[in-house]
Amino acid sequence: MKLNIIKQYAYQTLKADTSGHDFYHVQRVAHLAQNLWNIDHQPTTNDVLIAASYLHDTIDEKIVTSSPQALKRVTKLLQTAECAPSEQEQILTTITHMSFADNLAHHYQLPLIGQYVQDADRLDALGAIGIARAFAYGGKQNQPLYDPKIKPRQLTSHSQYRQHPTTTINHFYEKLFQLQDTMNTAAGYHLAQQRTIFMQEFLTKFMQEWQGQI
Repeated sequence: MKLNIIKQYAYQTLKADTSGHDFYHVQRVAHLAQNLWNIDHQPTTNDVLIAASYLHDTIDEKIVTSSPQALKRVTKLLQTAECAPSEQEQILTTITHMSFADNLAHHYQLPLIGQYVQDADRLDALGAIGIARAFAYGGKQNQPLYDPKIKPRQLTSHSQYRQHPTTTINHFYEKLFQLQDTMNTAAGYHLAQQRTIFMQEFLTKFMQEWQGQI
């Protein structure tokens, strides 16, 4: 597999993003997914896992104007990059079924490599970088920082997740604090717990300052 072709495609597709889904995000996901993999398996580079990590946001509706067209481009890319048919299947199944929104109404069982990529992607939504990405995305979507009149909601469908009125602070309750319980791997769960505690402490401090407490 020619990973350099895949990485270059991801760079060209994501380099201009300012919502927290840029090239550096997928690069972090690739590194973290490989590290999680090495904990449970023989420490060797897993090209399929890395390819899926770099490509997972190149078909995302938040990034591209047409997800179906983007998926066609990625499918052709994998052939150009000399991915075997079995590798293509694992990558495409992973990137089309791993998102939080797509799993609200129905939980998809991912291939083994997809479980590590999904954990790494969700871990990058937690902790210090997760906080920064949340506010970057909220600003990109013109969401209020916080509005006490807009309450967090229990989300049950893809359309509701994308279209309901919300705030960046609500996003912590509607998605981010739920992620630790969706981890596929033991190492991912442990790290998610640590990063979630950090975010909870941040939110406690945020609310104190919002209310004018010294």
